Amino acid sequence: MDLHVGAVAHGGHCVARAGDDPAGRVVFVRHALPGERVHAVVTEDLGGRFCRADAIAVLSPSPDRVEPPCAWARAGGCGGCDFQHATHAAQRALKAAVLAEQLRRIAGIERDVVVEELPGGPLGWRHRVRLAVDGEGRGGLRAHRSHDVLPIADCPLAPPGLLPPVLAGRLPPRSEVEVVRDADGATHVVPGGPGGPVLQRAAGREWHLSPGTFWQVHPELAATLAGVVAEWADAPPGGTTWDLYGGVGLFAAVLAGQVGPDGAVHVVEAGTRAVLDGAAALADLPQVTWTEGRVERMLGRLPGATALTGPDVVVADPPRRGLGEALVGALCARRPARVVHVACDPAALARDVAAFARHGYALARLRAFDAFPMTHHMECVALVERV
Repeated sequence: MDLHVGAVAHGGHCVARAGDDPAGRVVFVRHALPGERVHAVVTEDLGGRFCRADAIAVLSPSPDRVEPPCAWARAGGCGGCDFQHATHAAQRALKAAVLAEQLRRIAGIERDVVVEELPGGPLGWRHRVRLAVDGEGRGGLRAHRSHDVLPIADCPLAPPGLLPPVLAGRLPPRSEVEVVRDADGATHVVPGGPGGPVLQRAAGREWHLSPGTFWQVHPELAATLAGVVAEWADAPPGGTTWDLYGGVGLFAAVLAGQVGPDGAVHVVEAGTRAVLDGAAALADLPQVTWTEGRVERMLGRLPGATALTGPDVVVADPPRRGLGEALVGALCARRPARVVHVACDPAALARDVAAFARHGYALARLRAFDAFPMTHHMECVALVERV
């Protein structure tokens, strides 16, 4: 079908209407840009209110359109990149439009949004890549919304030279392999390749991580987030803070410096390896304590978990689904002065901000970072304060 492409939507596609009828069926179109006229083929139709399509020819291009740097960034190609066909500036503008729309529609907040560029440019930034392996032991990346493995030779999002040696070899069939470039430039392949502790640096500290332990994929993101948390948390000396979904303690290290030796930082993290690695990295900070388990189950067991003696500041970096209504309510019942919320999904962030508002907390500050160029993903940090 020929479509006139409308606004960008959350998820890496744009919205069009079948037959160009304003009341027509919604078509989510990949590989298109707002304002374009495209020829598209339907890729998924379950008979509901919408279907999905790929643009296979551009009849009237946007001025923001460029040639994708990767041959797999096309209809029927890799599912990793959404916006290789747009300039880097246009990509950030599309993400800003999505974040602003989610805040407006879900949280009722009108706010100008800027998605900030991180150093390093749009290529070569992905220092951690998870490869899928087909039944013949060939590594690659998955096709969009599919389990099919595309046998790529390289990926322009990864640092030059990181992937080809791994992709050239035979890997365990029907498995997944993680390839990591650490802070010293060493390559780690898990499982089955060069291993050993993965060295990472941020916030003036070093972490020696077990293979497979989470760290941000963009080499500049950890330090950037730590800086924003340091500025916005502003924990008082001697105060009590909670670091929820704390990972290996990046934000705990920042909070520990603020509260000092007379304060307390309580980290909650469900991953055993992350807790062990984080506790080792922050062993010189006795004010940091660790609780292993799911935040929803462990919250009531933390020191300072009553409304009278709740934490001064909470930092939360939940998974993509966000905090959710119940957990937001539980946090607000402890009456922290502020919550610094790190989020990787704009819709989940908007839902959480709306939930905080229902409990008397208002969005005070917001920043967004283009930590995943060429994709629709971004990283956001929101500060909500008790009003």
